[in-house]
Amino acid sequence: MTTTIRDVCAIPLEKNLDKVFKGGTYAITSRYTLVTEVHLDNGIVGQTFGGDEERYQKEVVNLVNETFRKLLLGKDALSVELLWEAMFHCVAPDLVNRGIHTLDLTNKAIIMQAIAGVDIALWDAIGKTQGLPLYKMLGGYREKVPVIAIGGYYWEGKDEKDFQEELLSYKRAGLYGMKLKVGRLSPKEDADRVRFARSVAGDDFIIACDANQAWTVDQAITFCKQVEDLNIRWFEEPVVWYDQLRGLSEVRRVGKIPIVAGQGEISRFGCRDLIMADAVDILNVDATIAGGITEWRRIAGMASMTNVSMAHHEEPQVAVHLLSSIPHGLYVEIFPDPNRDPMWFELPDKHPEIKNGCMHAPRQPGIGIPLREEVIERYRANGVRV
Repeated sequence: MTTTIRDVCAIPLEKNLDKVFKGGTYAITSRYTLVTEVHLDNGIVGQTFGGDEERYQKEVVNLVNETFRKLLLGKDALSVELLWEAMFHCVAPDLVNRGIHTLDLTNKAIIMQAIAGVDIALWDAIGKTQGLPLYKMLGGYREKVPVIAIGGYYWEGKDEKDFQEELLSYKRAGLYGMKLKVGRLSPKEDADRVRFARSVAGDDFIIACDANQAWTVDQAITFCKQVEDLNIRWFEEPVVWYDQLRGLSEVRRVGKIPIVAGQGEISRFGCRDLIMADAVDILNVDATIAGGITEWRRIAGMASMTNVSMAHHEEPQVAVHLLSSIPHGLYVEIFPDPNRDPMWFELPDKHPEIKNGCMHAPRQPGIGIPLREEVIERYRANGVRV
């Protein structure tokens, strides 16, 4: 039996959340993800889940199950770079340029997320074929990565006591720190929240702040000055969407807190522009939406040459391998609240070990996180062609 690709498919999942989670500029009411599978002639199935696409989930699924499937059937799964380039330069009939460049970016984002699912599933299949865990195959720099919570969401009726209990729960869970949502309030009000978090969590607890592009440059700088004594690990996406390059660069220069961006980028080219604009200290590119492991590794190599560190936006099932494989990787991010990310808690048959503030990379071949078929069926989205 060979490593010839016999089938490729994407399965869309969706679950409505029990409560609304509000960040600086958005409200989360549902959790979406895509399960992507690559079946080989040797009986191995590469399988992954990731992404959180609400509006264009159907388009991503159709691109994988129709255009990419026809393109990849009969090809050798080990030729991952060749297959990546074939998908990248393939033009699906319903995703052609329309001449309005900002709107065309939507099509490109659909393409890059479809590539991501297939590419990660390919790497899982390759790891299983070679009998190696993904982090070892990609470099094996270390076997564990510090893990931080994503939290501090705003919700109706949340008071200081609730916030305190949330912070203490992360401490009890042995997490290394947290990424705290800011940006929905004024810089002064959110700075007070950060100060409270520091007083509760203590000086040895990592606190990063994420504004989700909520503030103007002046507001972001004001916030930086008000928290400058609180040892903030980084300030993520501090400025509004229309001022990403110059604005980020200015906040980085004046605010003197490391700046993170990149989760909104879909390729190495956008990340290159962030680096060349002196806009970031850390890139948090999401492999599950930005071209997969192959593209993430290209970005990480570029970042290493410019003294930029690598984080990863959510998706710990992939992030733990990527960040373990390189010397300049930072923290795995998780949602400790199962109400916020039911897919992470319910889909895996077994989770990576978290101990002493670190997540340990799975030792099993490939991604090493098998998925529960009954959960896939439970949350399979209706009305999406598969």
